[in-house]
Amino acid sequence: MSFAPSHFTAVLLFATSASIVFGITQRATTRAMLRYGVACWVAFVGVVIVVSWLMFLIKH
Repeated sequence: MSFAPSHFTAVLLFATSASIVFGITQRATTRAMLRYGVACWVAFVGVVIVVSWLMFLIKH
C-alpha cells in the first residue's frame, strides 16, 4: 500500500503541520497559539489558492 497524495492534499498536510509547529513555538498562551496557528494555516492555503489561480490564468 502506498500513499500518493494530490498536490492540494500535500499542501494541506504541510500547512497543517507547519501551522501547528508555528503556533506552539511562536506564542506563549494556549489561546494565542491557537489563533496564530489558524492564521498561519489560512495564510498558507490562501496564498496557494491565489498563486494556483494566477498560474492557471497565465497559462490560459
